[in-house]
Amino acid sequence: MFVGNNDVLRRLRYIFDFSDSKMIRIFGHVECAVTRAEISDWLKKDDDPAFVQCSDQTLASFLNGVIIEFRGKQAGALPVPATRLNNNIILRKLKIAMNLQAEGLLEILELDGVTISKHELSAFFRKPGTPHYRVCQDQLLRRFLTGLQQKYRTPRETHSDSQNR
Repeated sequence: MFVGNNDVLRRLRYIFDFSDSKMIRIFGHVECAVTRAEISDWLKKDDDPAFVQCSDQTLASFLNGVIIEFRGKQAGALPVPATRLNNNIILRKLKIAMNLQAEGLLEILELDGVTISKHELSAFFRKPGTPHYRVCQDQLLRRFLTGLQQKYRTPRETHSDSQNR
């Protein structure tokens, strides 16, 4: 089991301050047409009657779009979204999108008090079934997202102060 798709979508929207229009554009990078209403329903709290579960393929499309948004479109065919996601795949896509090397990932984890070795980290990026492969647990992905938030989310007061200068 992994962190819920909707939770990942909500947290990434918050961390990078994506508007509805920006999210629609990000989905558009991978030719995935979504509406404001769909985005709104995916972002609702789980106990809201209008909440709609975000599928693995939808989140995979969004993550592929985030990679293109941050790194630019690569030559060749668009990436095909995974039909099944797990925490390891989500972590890998975020690593690619943010252009992070091992040191950068470790720094982000340390922002939320997680200290692991490079060898432990590399185990999350190995192919399943190979020696030393390790499943990325929910807690580690959540703490990575919290570290991303601490690194990239500008507090509103700071953001508005810098705009006034």
